[in-house]
Amino acid sequence: MSDPVRVSLDRETPRHVAIIMDGNGRWAQRRGLPRLEGHRRGADTVRDITTAAREIGLKYLTLYSFSVQNWQRPVDEVKGLMELLEEYCIGERELLMKHDIRLNLIGRLSNLPESTRQAFEELREVTKDNSSMVLTLAIDYGGREELIEAAKVMAEAVAQGKLQPEDIDEARFSSQLGTSDIPDPDLMIRTSGEVRLSNFLLWQSAYTELLFTDVLWPDFDPLQFKDCMTDFSMRQRRFGATAEQLETNETMGRAKC
Repeated sequence: MSDPVRVSLDRETPRHVAIIMDGNGRWAQRRGLPRLEGHRRGADTVRDITTAAREIGLKYLTLYSFSVQNWQRPVDEVKGLMELLEEYCIGERELLMKHDIRLNLIGRLSNLPESTRQAFEELREVTKDNSSMVLTLAIDYGGREELIEAAKVMAEAVAQGKLQPEDIDEARFSSQLGTSDIPDPDLMIRTSGEVRLSNFLLWQSAYTELLFTDVLWPDFDPLQFKDCMTDFSMRQRRFGATAEQLETNETMGRAKC
């Protein structure tokens, strides 16, 4: 059987890719290294993938950087992660400015150490006018927690008579989320071989294509990232329609050209 024809990435590159960056700890353990060294190597991968995303014309890249549940990890590991996040803000400023990338943040920054929170807010301010790509870091983020907070805000608005229950729809609900100003992900990638969402973008990923790879995050390189884009380009996204309906619409669209 011949290989399937691959669609040009120029036409089928997703607008928004979200990544669950998993496997740093296992990468280090397999090499007899401290877990924090795996996170440090993972930070290098963040730089490489961010650059690759910008090069292929991606408009939005969202990275699951630190979850609400990650606070349960050993104290020394959490402390080290906070320090790495600060180092990222300092070290990646030049990269973000060079590539015209705006930093966006979702999650509860108020829970971070003061110096870490300030470093992120300063980098967000410095890059606010960049417009070629939006890099969103999910920090102290949880999908369920985000939904609960949105529900509380709307419940309070109803209680105060500022919102009628019948006016709550998908658009209204989405407007209360941290991602209200960016589109839902077209593709979500998870590294390390785990096959679950782990409380990441639960509302936003309703129609997101999912791709799981066995590669540990520190070993995930730009070539593998671009292979994921190619995989996406060969998928048919139906959003509830049938394949026949989509094919008919595509045929009609070509006929009008």
